[in-house]
Amino acid sequence: MHVVEYPRHGRDEPEVRAAVLEAVSEVLEVPAGRVFTKTHTPKPWGREQYGREGSGHGRFTVEEQGLKLWVNLGDYLDTGLFLDHRGTRARVRAEAAGKRMLNLFGYTGSFSVYAAAGGAASTVTVDLSNTYCEWAEANLALNGFGPPRHRVVRADVVRWLPAQHDAFDLVVADPPSFSTSKKMDGSFNVQRDHRQLLADVRARVARHGVLYFSTNFQGFQLDEGALEGWTGVELTPRSIPEDFHHRGVHRCWRLERDG
Repeated sequence: MHVVEYPRHGRDEPEVRAAVLEAVSEVLEVPAGRVFTKTHTPKPWGREQYGREGSGHGRFTVEEQGLKLWVNLGDYLDTGLFLDHRGTRARVRAEAAGKRMLNLFGYTGSFSVYAAAGGAASTVTVDLSNTYCEWAEANLALNGFGPPRHRVVRADVVRWLPAQHDAFDLVVADPPSFSTSKKMDGSFNVQRDHRQLLADVRARVARHGVLYFSTNFQGFQLDEGALEGWTGVELTPRSIPEDFHHRGVHRCWRLERDG
């Protein structure tokens, strides 16, 4: 079990936390030693980012829709697998046969695993984090996929994408709401930068190629100018699984390049 606490107004409530964990363990019949807990403390927007929280004892594989993926319940707030996108991953697998697939801000590579399983001709996964690149390689290898057809590239998407010359038939772009790093020039802000991102993606998408664009930024407003050269539909809220109480967990579009 993975339990995340969202403190009320920053208050520490150890008695409430203990009662909740005891109930989780009892009702779901999970030993207390297999219940992993995190505290989601709000951080100042655009400044501090979430770091390591544990010691790495929660790493194991799970199976999703017939594929195996590594998760880590112990180290970070995120586990390595965003469950709200399992339907989107299934869509990508269903469309991937024979396609050249590009996974931007690839995180742990789950979209690439699904594309490879769907018969993609090739996949390229791009992320700036060494940790996530290694994780993506491990996820691909776990399912029998690897170089040269399935590559993982450590790079800043914002700088890497405009420098490319290859064309892709299927692209997934699920950027963070905000990102900054010593490895980047400046920062990435999905609200500020999504129009340029979609333009750069379009330049690398083959005729009638498809882009799945998603964001979990609450209050995101799509710039209508960002859709220039694209046709498509917003998939949300139907892209969100029924077991998600928070219907705003993400927004997702399926876009096809015009001409």
